[in-house]
Amino acid sequence: MVQMKKCTTKEDVLETVKERDVKFIRTQFTDTLGIIKSWAIPVEQLEEAFENGVMFDGSSIQGFTRIEESDMKLVLDPSTFRILPWRPATGAVARILGDVYLPDGKPFQGDPRYVLKSAIKEAEKMGFSMNLGPELEFFLFKLDANGNPTTELTDQGGYFDFAPLDRAQDVRRDIDYALEHMGFHIEASHHEVAPSQHEIDFRFGDVLSTADNVVTFKYVVKSIAYHKGYYATFMPKPLFGVNGSGMHTNQSLLKNGENAFYDPSTPNQLSEDAMYYIGGLLKHIREFAAVTNPLVNSYKRIVPGYEAPVYITWSASNRSSLIRIPAPRGKGTRVELRCPDPACNPYLAFALMLMSGLDGIKNKIEPGEPTNMNIFHLTEKERQEKGILSLPANLKEATDEMKKSEFVKEVLGPHVFENYLCAKIAEWDEYKAMVHPWELNKYLHML
Repeated sequence: MVQMKKCTTKEDVLETVKERDVKFIRTQFTDTLGIIKSWAIPVEQLEEAFENGVMFDGSSIQGFTRIEESDMKLVLDPSTFRILPWRPATGAVARILGDVYLPDGKPFQGDPRYVLKSAIKEAEKMGFSMNLGPELEFFLFKLDANGNPTTELTDQGGYFDFAPLDRAQDVRRDIDYALEHMGFHIEASHHEVAPSQHEIDFRFGDVLSTADNVVTFKYVVKSIAYHKGYYATFMPKPLFGVNGSGMHTNQSLLKNGENAFYDPSTPNQLSEDAMYYIGGLLKHIREFAAVTNPLVNSYKRIVPGYEAPVYITWSASNRSSLIRIPAPRGKGTRVELRCPDPACNPYLAFALMLMSGLDGIKNKIEPGEPTNMNIFHLTEKERQEKGILSLPANLKEATDEMKKSEFVKEVLGPHVFENYLCAKIAEWDEYKAMVHPWELNKYLHML
């Protein structure tokens, strides 16, 4: 499978569609919750779409606009143009992302990509740019006879296992090939700890390109899996009693082309900016957990015993901490936030991480001493004595924290903030009103 050449301009895209016999282009963006929205246009309309945008009805999109102010347009970003390698080579199909604008030509402030671009501009004012590398985990399950997803396992493999224990390694290989064809630099691809669980890591990049890549990654994984007769899910905790799926997020800042987190003169070789950045993340994480961990199901993953962080601490190596500092130094110095899961909207989550870190730098927020012991071995009293706080225990607690956060409201903007909270509060209200199988198993026979 030959990797396609990178497009940066409209002219590059128009030339490529002719060379590669592209017949349809799927224009895409995400709604407030991070769900991909897409529709296809024939290649004959592509040049006009670049010139004038693609009009659509925003009132039908989660968290966008009311019906009386529904007209919106998608302005295509040529750098996101990719040919879909699982489609036929003759009469090919491509994908392109875009930014949402209002009819008067102003950016739509409810567009998640706009939120991230605004955060990037704030970083630039301080002389920083952000690099980011996420590690996305997912499960591969079998489909039933009607093509519907199940939670039936594809294997009983564990961490780094291979065939015959990892029975889906050929599917993962096809995903790897498709991602590489679409411009991804794959750094690792392997079976994860839980049965039927996988992880594919791609090379870090600037924060906007990486957010686009997360959207593309999930689209590719689900598409290839389905074509191979499997269902890929990024649900954080689809199975009880095994590890859930996270999206550990490695982040660093550049200043004048150098890694701003590296300082060889300090004992841990972390700069003041790095320490303050960690302090900002620790300060604000409870306020934006509803974005990095956006589902009722997200909080079934964040429990002791399954490698997911629960407590708000940092450490140079401790994997039970919320924030870990991986070993590499120099250009590779970075901060790893371990709580996010792959169900999040990457544009909003990355914007909040960046702005939290910048707030830490601006206000010189100290992160405190690192926590180097296994926090799960401490009693509740010992944690209280050490001042160790925990992440929200459920989506209700997370939305309550977010609701009172002026910081999150400022980063997301009032439109996204209010619509996102409204959706998440409704989700919790629906969940708490349901009668769940656990309740029937627990109580029905005894009462």
